[in-house]
Amino acid sequence: MKSISSFIPSIKGMIMLSLLLVCSVAFSQTKADKIDELISKYTEYGKFNGSVLVANQGEVIYKKGFGMANMEWDIPNAPNTKHRLGSITKQFTAMLILQLAEAGKIDLQAPITKYLPNYPKESGDKITTHHLLTHTSGIPNYTSFPKFMQDESIKPYTPDEFIKKFQDKDLDFAPGERFSYSNSGYFLLGVIAEKLSGKTYQELLHEKIFKPINMDNTGYDNHGDILKNRATGYEKNGKNYRNSKYLDMSIPYAAGSMYSTTEDLYLWDQALYTNKLLSQEYMEMYFKPYVPAFGNSYYAYGWGVGYSKLGKSNDSIYTIGHGGGINGFNTNISRTPKDKSLVVLLNNTGGAPLNQITQSIRGILHNKAYDFPKKSVANEFLDVIKDKGINAGIAYYNTIKNSDGYDLNEGEMNAMGYELMGMDKTFEASQVFKLIIDAFPKSSNAYDSYGEALMNLGKNDEAITNYRKSVELNPNNQNGIDYLKKLGDDVSDLVKEVVVADNILETYTGKYQLMPGFILTVTKEGNQLKTQATGQPVFDIFPKSENEFFLKVVQAQLTFNKNDSGVVDSVTLFQGGREIKGKRLIE
Repeated sequence: MKSISSFIPSIKGMIMLSLLLVCSVAFSQTKADKIDELISKYTEYGKFNGSVLVANQGEVIYKKGFGMANMEWDIPNAPNTKHRLGSITKQFTAMLILQLAEAGKIDLQAPITKYLPNYPKESGDKITTHHLLTHTSGIPNYTSFPKFMQDESIKPYTPDEFIKKFQDKDLDFAPGERFSYSNSGYFLLGVIAEKLSGKTYQELLHEKIFKPINMDNTGYDNHGDILKNRATGYEKNGKNYRNSKYLDMSIPYAAGSMYSTTEDLYLWDQALYTNKLLSQEYMEMYFKPYVPAFGNSYYAYGWGVGYSKLGKSNDSIYTIGHGGGINGFNTNISRTPKDKSLVVLLNNTGGAPLNQITQSIRGILHNKAYDFPKKSVANEFLDVIKDKGINAGIAYYNTIKNSDGYDLNEGEMNAMGYELMGMDKTFEASQVFKLIIDAFPKSSNAYDSYGEALMNLGKNDEAITNYRKSVELNPNNQNGIDYLKKLGDDVSDLVKEVVVADNILETYTGKYQLMPGFILTVTKEGNQLKTQATGQPVFDIFPKSENEFFLKVVQAQLTFNKNDSGVVDSVTLFQGGREIKGKRLIE
């Protein structure tokens, strides 16, 4: 029997324990205060209106609502406000499919016609469930169809009825050839899950995911349901807001129909560290990087995975996440397995810079420097165009574009241009795209957007010039090549094969550090150069010139750089409007 004294901690031990508890609380409060200050500033600038939850080491350190869940009734957002998730839904759809695979009910590598016998065999026999999960099927994305949002999005459809809207269209590319985000693929996954289970997609979500992990405030967002604490979706109208356009939720279906809260998504995050929903073997399949996708990330099954920056430092950490956008809402979930941190941002005014906010929060969590928001050049610029016209807008743009208090963001400017086109202000949009080219002259996307606006204005010769420039900057811009063909241009010179001597290719092999812990390895097999980034698959790269190469699976380019002695000592990655230079490592 132990003596009584062995159960009593020493006074010194009690003091140390108290100090540790105080330090731990202060540590969390300091980070929470910084997060609160950050989000408050984004809210002040009209760049965030929604609900936030942040966890660190698996524990929630911050949760709060900002702005209004319903502006008509002055009902504030809170951590338990229910927001539409948009494409965050895809990770739940992928989970259902893997559960079926684990149960032996589906072969991920079998043609989808095995499970959808009425699907056109010409394309369906070539497409697998794996292709659908990774956005590599080539099926055209239905939300990108001309006038789709105006003509189709308000009509209710059954899943079987709706797949007829895209099943007979030509594939954009051969299945498996490259990544191209497609809601159509995830819509089909929902149909497949229903066929194999005999239950509705909604029933499957509740039975197989929500109920086992107590996600009681998550579901399929049926418009007719009375749903307590549901946020209303709004859209920016200059500096004001308006109700978002109606969308029948049978349209997003398995690609984007869910609602949830920040608190329920924390339960989801925690469950993914266990095997409550899938065995370890299938969990590894779930998160495996399969194909290059957005920016520096790869696509797994319903998730983007890859290294993300910590604040504005050069340090990075491996993250698993996904964003979502649906009428009046945009959302983001970002998980960091290394330290079990989680950032959930649910915004109900659309268009918030959630990736920027997430990056800054990661900086706070890791004690790194981080950026505070600046006023948006694009938003301020757009307001002036709407009020006073394009000439006044450009004059105002020139006064603020280089100001320390404003942020000139290529993506925001591009989105602004397309917003103007959607308002039948194509000339104004063309002038915005022209300004983007001036500000970001190496952006293939800027020339592509300008080419589209010029084509819509009937200025085909100028459109050809800009589409050509876009393809020259990014030979993998198939969209640009396709439009050049439609415009009657001879593209044979743009698609010609470039051959680089074998001895020169050999000088590029080696390892290059793009970020701490993120290495790009270049190898050579025969006369084919290959690249592999840390934790990611191997991909072929193709020469654009002697020292410039591009990937066919994603819009990215590599330029190998020589020092004054003529020795290759670095590589520059061009992707998503960013340039990252990596020094060659000495082996």
